[in-house]
Amino acid sequence: MGSQINHVAIMSESFAMVAQFYQAVFGFQPPPKQTNFGAITVGDGYVGININPRRPGRPARLDHFGIQVDDVDATLDTLKRKYPDVHVLKRPSNRPFAGLTTHDPDGNIFDLSQIRMANRSEIYKATSDQGGWSQECYVTHYGLRTLNPEKIAEYYVDVFGLALGNKAAGDPNYYVTDGRMTITLMKWDIMDYEGFGIVGAGPHHIGIRVESVDAFKAHVDKVAGANPWLAPKEISMGPEGERSRQMFADTVPYATHQLADNNCVLLAIHE
Repeated sequence: MGSQINHVAIMSESFAMVAQFYQAVFGFQPPPKQTNFGAITVGDGYVGININPRRPGRPARLDHFGIQVDDVDATLDTLKRKYPDVHVLKRPSNRPFAGLTTHDPDGNIFDLSQIRMANRSEIYKATSDQGGWSQECYVTHYGLRTLNPEKIAEYYVDVFGLALGNKAAGDPNYYVTDGRMTITLMKWDIMDYEGFGIVGAGPHHIGIRVESVDAFKAHVDKVAGANPWLAPKEISMGPEGERSRQMFADTVPYATHQLADNNCVLLAIHE
């Protein structure tokens, strides 16, 4: 199977409401065998979105992603030989979505797992065992602002066998993909934030493909009209907000429509 980018994770003080947002707005579904309710998972049949309850000291935000590999021991051996400064931490038993957590050379954190690994639920494999599902609306990208995007792209290719994705001429981003799900690596530079609020390096957005952006906007209006707690957040409120939205649009080529979920996580919507 090869490496699979199998989930993204969000921290929220209203994690149940955020899960309802993704179900109502995008039609994402909980896995058929979800038995752990320390967090809520919804997904598109391939990528899960884990919405975790915010704990003291943890920011409410897009937090990390997860990679599933065929052979975790071989992966750890590669890390030890080629990236000795990258460390791996075994997760507590109450973390059912990941057996291990590690980071890339820029310090971006992600979960590392393998099917039937100890200390890991088979929550994603359960969907596959039951045939899974596919839908017109699905997660396509995990956006990450980092100091050295080219170097970090090489790391994910070298250690996990992800492929470099194609990009248009002049696009400064780097893309690594498992063939279905892509990590977008964007350069972080504090000078880009002149004139508005500074956001540090790290997780930036979730990219989601819809069948029609116009139909999606109409659907969102309908959902928000029925329940305002499920309405997305506008990015462009006020002069700083518009500057933030424009920066998002300028640096993420596939973000043809920009909004935020009801937990203020940025979403890049595209056809």
